[in-house]
Amino acid sequence: MATRKRLSPEESRLAALEAARILLIETGPQSVTLKAVSARIGRTHANLLHHFGSAAGLQKELAGHLARTVCATIADAVRASRAGLGHPREVVDLAFDAFDKEGAGALASWMILTGNEDALTPIVETIHSLVDEIAPEEADHDGDVRALHEETLALVLMAMGDALIGKVLARSLGLPETAARDRAELMLKNSLSGVNQPG
Repeated sequence: MATRKRLSPEESRLAALEAARILLIETGPQSVTLKAVSARIGRTHANLLHHFGSAAGLQKELAGHLARTVCATIADAVRASRAGLGHPREVVDLAFDAFDKEGAGALASWMILTGNEDALTPIVETIHSLVDEIAPEEADHDGDVRALHEETLALVLMAMGDALIGKVLARSLGLPETAARDRAELMLKNSLSGVNQPG
């Protein structure tokens, strides 16, 4: 009988979060339970209970894990776009994919519906940190970052909404499924070229 590899507490937490992320993508947020994750990684329910305290704790940690991963990727894309090495569409696609293909939209909705709204705090804080990190480079001549905050808000709301109902809504309006992404890309292009946005 093969023995299980002994993992450090941090390795065990990361393995659980990655398994939870895969479950989220494969079968939806309702499947992200301590029992399902422990079965996926060959650990005991008690082991995960020790690390996360509850299914809600696991979901909150997963939200933070997704936010950190996604924001790091988006920040790299923003920097590349600014340096002329990337394109605003890459930033848009990364944000939209995070909420759609990576399951952040479904997870956020599930947490709100189950009364675990404080679990969204890591997502909000991580996005805010990203905005603050890139804000000095994006501030206008007076150091005002309001436009950047508004664009970040719009991008996140568009990505979240698109993940939940975007394709269906676009079809019902006779628009291509990429309509929200196309609009977000235009918003970023206008911002980078200095076109005034409403506000």
